Amino acid sequence: MPRLSCFGLCIFAANEMSEVFEGYERQYCELSAGLSKKCTSATLLNGEQKKQKLSVIKVGLDEAESLIRKMDLEVRSLQPNLKAVLLAKLREYKSDLNNLKSEVKRISSTNLNQAARDELLESGMADAATVSADQKTRLLMSTERLNKTSDRVRDSRRTMLETEELGVSILQDLNQQRQSLLHAHGTLHGIDDNIGRSKKILTNMSRRMSRNKWIIGSIVAVLVLAIILILYFKLK
Repeated sequence: MPRLSCFGLCIFAANEMSEVFEGYERQYCELSAGLSKKCTSATLLNGEQKKQKLSVIKVGLDEAESLIRKMDLEVRSLQPNLKAVLLAKLREYKSDLNNLKSEVKRISSTNLNQAARDELLESGMADAATVSADQKTRLLMSTERLNKTSDRVRDSRRTMLETEELGVSILQDLNQQRQSLLHAHGTLHGIDDNIGRSKKILTNMSRRMSRNKWIIGSIVAVLVLAIILILYFKLK
């Protein structure tokens, strides 16, 4: 019997908590529908009216976010079987709130872009005369700069042509020097060949002179020996 009482109390508490959640849920759905309508109407407004409407919408977004937090707290204290269902609902509401925030950001950025364009147009109309005078001055300065640039380009082209002519002349001189070096190399090669042949001739002549010296020495020795023998026989 006590167990049945505790079970009944749990069901009663769960029902009460789910009713609290449903109360927050109704408030959020009504608030979300109203915010959607306000966003649609805000896109049709301009200027200060649009800013005021966006301020009201942002207050509503804060209130909707507060309801989401309250629903989240209620869901986390419920039984698992009921908790899973309500968490799925809560995720849908969070996604809906994020979509509303994105829509408000888009409308705000459109408003800022429109204000910026209006400001640019106003400043453009106010400074039209000044801009015209400034444009004339800038055009004159630009023309002068273009003339100076043209003169510099002509001078650079003249210098480039002179440099090109100088380069061609240097290349011709280098080619002539190359031909002279090749000719000198050929001449030196011929002289080297002549020196080699002369060296061979001198070597052969040296050998012949050495051979002739030995022959003459032998003849002189034979003559001296013959004279000595003749003198010896005569004296004896």
